[in-house]
Amino acid sequence: MKEPLVLIAGGGIGGMALALTLHQIGVRCKVFESVRELKPLGVGINIQPNAVRELYDLGITADMLDNVGVAAREWALVGRNGQEIYAEPRGLEAGYNWPQYAVHRGELHMLLYETFRNRAGDDAVMLGTKVTGYRKGVDGGVSALLRHADGTTSEESGSLLIGADGIHSAIRTQMHPDQPPIHWGGAVMWRGTAMAKPARTGSSFIGLGSHRHRMVIYPISPADPQTGLARINWIAEVTYDDISKRDATGWFRQVEVEDFFHHFADWTYDWLDVPALLRGADVAYENPMIDRDPVETWVDGPVALMGDAAHAMYPTGSNGASQAIIDARMLGVMMLAHGVTPEALSAYDAKLCGPVSQLILRNRGAGPFGLLNMVDERCGGDFDNIDEVISPEERHSFMGAYKAAAGFARDALNAAPRMIAEGAKVPSPAPV
Repeated sequence: MKEPLVLIAGGGIGGMALALTLHQIGVRCKVFESVRELKPLGVGINIQPNAVRELYDLGITADMLDNVGVAAREWALVGRNGQEIYAEPRGLEAGYNWPQYAVHRGELHMLLYETFRNRAGDDAVMLGTKVTGYRKGVDGGVSALLRHADGTTSEESGSLLIGADGIHSAIRTQMHPDQPPIHWGGAVMWRGTAMAKPARTGSSFIGLGSHRHRMVIYPISPADPQTGLARINWIAEVTYDDISKRDATGWFRQVEVEDFFHHFADWTYDWLDVPALLRGADVAYENPMIDRDPVETWVDGPVALMGDAAHAMYPTGSNGASQAIIDARMLGVMMLAHGVTPEALSAYDAKLCGPVSQLILRNRGAGPFGLLNMVDERCGGDFDNIDEVISPEERHSFMGAYKAAAGFARDALNAAPRMIAEGAKVPSPAPV
């Protein structure tokens, strides 16, 4: 019997996590990535403890992650008046067995890419090659339809095809041709980084403002011991009432800070100077906060979706990349149980599609930032004592429910066995 081959459409964080997982469990795979050269693009993202655990199990060490980011110590929400609404420790300081990391997205991506290439060889990744669709074979396999950077086309046959090709996934479009267009609720985000002194604990994730007008600020590097400066990732966000005034197709473009600076020009506190942070940016990008409506299944026979192709969601919960890593590991779990077969994909779909679809909708409803909505509704955002607005018990209950839904409730995660046992391998097919 021919050795199974898994085709992976898309070489982003999710695609590379899957490739590393398949290599770990002894399954041959090939990654097709549309760009001709991978570069460390993007700004900051958070990797939750449940995903960090899986990276560790893949041999991505704490030292490696320390080179691309910094372990988070705190998650805090602060009202527009500068008063704290909610704060909690994160990662190891919260009692997790694994840290939470704030990392530079592009540097993490390159770390996964280079690690996979070193383990599997250069031929396991085809750059400048986009998967434009698929054709299911009569033998139960699948062919990926490829378009190369030089304009030529070809096909590659395999046992399974995994669409890790993002929110504009060609695989998802073929699987669900009648899906609604990309959903945009009116929020526009401006992203960038700047060198500045980190606030609060020195490694705090800070949500500041209101649900419709806020900043998210956190360091993605340790502070320099000489200057005290760290690379600070910031997201400035405003929600527009009339969404017809903006295009919602998913632009991502470089802009000048002056284009949006006026929204935050007076956000100055004794512990944080937002205007100075924005003016210190080396570059700024603008893009809409978009997602896709959930679909009833991520699977079509020997084809499955993962990551943003399966569940593009608002970044309000800081778990998009984390969920893509969990997807990759769950696909590995199911192949260990069912072989490199469509049955493995069906079991993966049954395990994750429903719960993660609910998470998409929860994030669309503001995710953990829903506490800001509650403050606005009850006091207009102006308060002296948050306990008189929302009780500590209600705040902790709200956050606990979100963490459980997102899969990183502390006690459950700490008690859970490894997703993939050390040394586990998918058995080789018997010769015929």
